[in-house]
Amino acid sequence: MKNNNILKIIIGDCLSFVEMMFITLFVITLLFTYVFRIATVNGESMLDTLRPDDRLITTAWYNSAKNGDIVIIYAGDAVTLGEDGKKIVKKGLRKTLVKRIIATEGQKIYIDFERGAVWVDGVMLDENYITGLTHMDEGAFTGQYPVEVPEGHVFVMGDNRQVSKDSRSAEIGFVPVENIMGKVLIRVSPSENFGAVE
Repeated sequence: MKNNNILKIIIGDCLSFVEMMFITLFVITLLFTYVFRIATVNGESMLDTLRPDDRLITTAWYNSAKNGDIVIIYAGDAVTLGEDGKKIVKKGLRKTLVKRIIATEGQKIYIDFERGAVWVDGVMLDENYITGLTHMDEGAFTGQYPVEVPEGHVFVMGDNRQVSKDSRSAEIGFVPVENIMGKVLIRVSPSENFGAVE
């Protein structure tokens, strides 16, 4: 009889443990489906802020574009401007990228490629996060700067300006806000660089 009670206690404890593990797994699955996502950096366009193979936790949605935010974007269609200043939409890079928001809708961006400096709304940016100056004009808005970011779009650039393919490129141009897949929050790997990403 005593052994029977001990067996019932052990089985009850095991079932409680299994139930707790199931609930935990369910909650984690919900969180990483609807609230957070995991992303891996591919390439060197965000050096020194992010490195190749860094693993990141991002939000699963993004609805308030802010200058300086590091975001995951889908560069589907390239949005540039014609000579008349009207939007031109054509097939873009068709890749998922990680970039920094430099300007949001209604802001004017000017890049002095000779000096390597970037201005937003007439104010030169203090970009202490970049690797090298912004000397490369990738053809999206050549001869049109300053350009105004259209409604519902952002202008993005990588922190490693010499290798980054970003809004300066005719393959990307302005990025529609609905193509922002999430904001980068935390680097989880490699473990020695664990922490918030800014």
